[in-house]
Amino acid sequence: MKAAVIESVGKAVVAEVPDPTPGPREVVVEVAACGLCGTDLHILQGEFAPKLPIVPGHEFAGTVVGVGTQVTELSAGDRVAVDPSLYCHECRYCRTGHNNLCERWAAIGVTTAGGAARYAVAPVANCVRLPDHIRTEDAALIEPLSCAVRGYDVLRSRLGAHVLIYGSGTMGLMMLELAKRTGAASVDVVDVNPSRLETARRLGVSAAATTPDELDRPQGWDVVVDATGNAAAIQDGLDRVAKAGTFLQFGVADYATRVTIDPYRIYNQEITITGSMAVLHSFERAAELFANGVLDPEIFISDRLPLDRYPEALAQFAAGVGRKIVVVP
Repeated sequence: MKAAVIESVGKAVVAEVPDPTPGPREVVVEVAACGLCGTDLHILQGEFAPKLPIVPGHEFAGTVVGVGTQVTELSAGDRVAVDPSLYCHECRYCRTGHNNLCERWAAIGVTTAGGAARYAVAPVANCVRLPDHIRTEDAALIEPLSCAVRGYDVLRSRLGAHVLIYGSGTMGLMMLELAKRTGAASVDVVDVNPSRLETARRLGVSAAATTPDELDRPQGWDVVVDATGNAAAIQDGLDRVAKAGTFLQFGVADYATRVTIDPYRIYNQEITITGSMAVLHSFERAAELFANGVLDPEIFISDRLPLDRYPEALAQFAAGVGRKIVVVP
């Protein structure tokens, strides 16, 4: 079958690879669409994946075309979105409910072959059946949405909070949509990309600007979310948190990224700094939110490219052109 392959650091190609075979409790999914994510760029840089080559793609949905010998929950023809998370269920973190911090953490498309291919294998437990009114090719948005849902689980936001989001790419816009639905008094977005800011305005942001200095909130924001992973944005965001406020590191930074904090201010103003890592008990809820229209796929997905153009799609994503880019096998 045809698949995208990250062969080595900095090199992605499209090649023929063997068709996958399901294990007893696995299914084979014919992929309808696979989204690109910042994680894919990190893998291309040699981060995250334990070894290369790897077939990437952890945001995907499709149709079941084969089932393992012990699968009874799904059958050929079922349409599913796939949670890529793979946990050991044995380590201390799994046993205390923090599976996303599993000591043996793995993920489809990160440590094992993923959905940037015609077919992909997934445990049946990771598959969520799609309702009839959801288009399979749009359901690749469910996985990133599940990460955003996890982010809001961490925030435990209060009603009436003033929220500032750095970055209006896919993840920043998803955090915007969730903030609007969790009782925020205002949601402001900053981004250096004018076209992305325009999308934020289209979605009903309270205010959008290229820097928080353009926004009228000298006392800061109750909740500040970094959805960029950019050191300059993170550093600036830490200084914008209001007293008793929370800073959420949601964007994925490079391993080498460093910022400085002001310990006295954190103590004196009771500021919380926290993070959100991937998916945790949030995939099914994200699927339900998606089915109920929390996101408009026509707004969120800017490009649908054939799998043959995967290297080009990666380059476009790295350049910050567009919003969610999906490849279609």
